[in-house]
Amino acid sequence: MRTTWNGAISFGLVTIPIGLAIATEPRAKASDVTFRTLHRECGTPIKQKRWCPFHDREVGPDELVKGWEVAKGEYVMIEDEELEAIELESSPSIEIERFVRLEEVDPIYFDRTYYLAPSSQPAARRPYVLLLAAMRETNMAALGRFVLRGSEKICLIRPYGEALALETLFLAEDIRSKAEIEEAVEGVEVKDAELDLARQIIASLAGPFEPESLESRYRRSLHDLLEAKRSGAPIVPAPPVPEATPSADLLEALRASIAEAKKPPAKKPAPKKARASTKKT
Repeated sequence: MRTTWNGAISFGLVTIPIGLAIATEPRAKASDVTFRTLHRECGTPIKQKRWCPFHDREVGPDELVKGWEVAKGEYVMIEDEELEAIELESSPSIEIERFVRLEEVDPIYFDRTYYLAPSSQPAARRPYVLLLAAMRETNMAALGRFVLRGSEKICLIRPYGEALALETLFLAEDIRSKAEIEEAVEGVEVKDAELDLARQIIASLAGPFEPESLESRYRRSLHDLLEAKRSGAPIVPAPPVPEATPSADLLEALRASIAEAKKPPAKKPAPKKARASTKKT
C-alpha cells in the first residue's frame, strides 16, 4: 500500500511503526470527472490572469503577497517567509493523548479518513495487531495529534475491520451551532399514533448496511452523457422529477407510506445510454 507519511503511534513507552495511506479517492464527494473552461468558439482552454484593478494591469507571481482582511478593504500583508517561520516540523510519530469510547465521538467531527498500514517488517506488526485487538474488544478509540506537511492534525484512531483507520478531526470551533434548529423544534409534540406509524415505516425499510449499494446516479448519468456526446449518439432527456409537497394530514401520509412499503419492489429498468437533452442534427 502506498503511504504518504511514515512514522509511528506512540503512547506511554509503546511505539508502533505505521504508514499513513489515504482511504478515499480525492473526488469521492462529487464526481471522478473534471472539466476545463474552454472558449466556445474554438474549444481552446482559457487561461486565468492575475489582474490588479488599481493599476489596471496583469501582475506576475513575484508581485503577489498574501493578505488578511481585518476590515472592508483593509488588509494585513504577510510574507511566505513569515508563515514558514511558524510552520511546524513534521512529526516523527502520532502522540496518543487519551483513549475515549468510540460511540462518544459524533461523526460530525470526522474530516478525512486514512488507513494506518503496519510495518513492512513482520516482527514489528505484533504491537499493531495488539492495539487493534484491544481497542476492538473495549470499543475504544485513541485521540492524538501529529504534524503533516507543516499542518497540525488532531486525529482519532479507530478499529476498521482488521485494520486501524485514522480520522482527522474538525476542531470544536469549526462545528457550526445547531441552536437555531433546536429552538425551532423545541416544544413540538408528536402524537402516540404518529410515533407508532413512524416506527412501523422504519421497521419496514430496515435492512443491513451494504456499501456496494452506495452508487452515484449523477456520476453514472454524467458518464453516459459524455460517452454519448463523444460517440455522437442521440441523447435522451431525463424524465422530470415530481416535486415533493408536504402532506396536510400527517397520519394519512404515514398510513400511505406503510402501504407503499408493503408493495413488492418494482423491477429496475435497463440503464439508458444518456440522460441529457438535445437532438441529433
